[in-house]
Amino acid sequence: MLAADGSFAPTPAAEPYLALVDALDDGELEQFYRDMVVIRAFDRQATNLQRQGQLALWPPSLGQEAAQVGSVRAARAQDHVFPSYREHVVAKVRGVDPVDIIRLMRGLTHGGWNPFDPKNGNTHLYTLVLGAQTLHSTGLAMGLAFDGRCGSGDPDSDEAVIVYYGDGASSQGDVHEAMVFAASYRTPQVFFLQNNQWAISVPVSTQSRSPLYRRGDGYGMPSIPVDGNDVLASWAVTRAALDEARAGDGPRAIEAMTYRLGAHTTSDDPTKYRTSDEEQSWIERDPIVRMRAFLTTRGASDAFFADVEAEAQATADDTRERTVALGSIPAEMMFDSVYSEEHPLVDAQRRWRAEYEASFDEGAGA
Repeated sequence: MLAADGSFAPTPAAEPYLALVDALDDGELEQFYRDMVVIRAFDRQATNLQRQGQLALWPPSLGQEAAQVGSVRAARAQDHVFPSYREHVVAKVRGVDPVDIIRLMRGLTHGGWNPFDPKNGNTHLYTLVLGAQTLHSTGLAMGLAFDGRCGSGDPDSDEAVIVYYGDGASSQGDVHEAMVFAASYRTPQVFFLQNNQWAISVPVSTQSRSPLYRRGDGYGMPSIPVDGNDVLASWAVTRAALDEARAGDGPRAIEAMTYRLGAHTTSDDPTKYRTSDEEQSWIERDPIVRMRAFLTTRGASDAFFADVEAEAQATADDTRERTVALGSIPAEMMFDSVYSEEHPLVDAQRRWRAEYEASFDEGAGA
């Protein structure tokens, strides 16, 4: 839809989706931009907090904002979302408090948030086991099909599932097993692959000798490549795919071509395996710069852009203040939620730890 300079220049492949984009009003278009700018400020603050010792780890989403914002805004309220571990704006848009992601990466919680709390918008938990979330999402999507919660023809009540994963995860067996069952049971599901070009230090060219979207074709599901740095294209393709899946037409696969401008996680050093020229070529396709240019040509005001920047700064400041105030958790929490019911082995471990800690106090007293 959008050229690198932000001009509206749909390719022939985009023509089937033009009506969807034409129906978007200025408020919706501006919301896309706001989402991207605010989450980038949050992401940079979280990265800084990790560098300062406030978090154990942080997976940056820098550069992938358009793929995530477009796809999650395409989902409907009743849909179910399965993120991987860097879909920060996906979680935020669905209602998850971003500081709950911070709490997870700080080690203060077993999962981050309750996916069944309505305020979290059917957003399931981050999954650091590569590809495992595709199996979880397929299981839930099969349940929707079994229970008749899709395919009625009513897009306001029928439910669908979208699952996020990366190019590295696409090589995991879990992803392929999930696609087998999704195709066999015609699940109401969209597999959303963010191809950010690098699986840590392994380039896509090493992972696959053919485009990744064709893997979906192998399972008989329509598969579409999209410019993942174009929020309009990401939105339109995902909206159409979800509506088709929700209507009972079976699963769909999308490959969003984007780029991880930051490190894989804060424990990674991308300068060891990629060139500055490569990074610069993708910086020139920055999704936020592109969308700002597009909105400017549509007449977006300076006041709007200033308001977005103010919200982004406020979000970053709030993230820092609340993170520093989080503190720590009692060690006893490690024994919670190991089993759904009380377990004698866990009880014995809890007692052993208490006695071990008490032995230090006794020694100090002597």
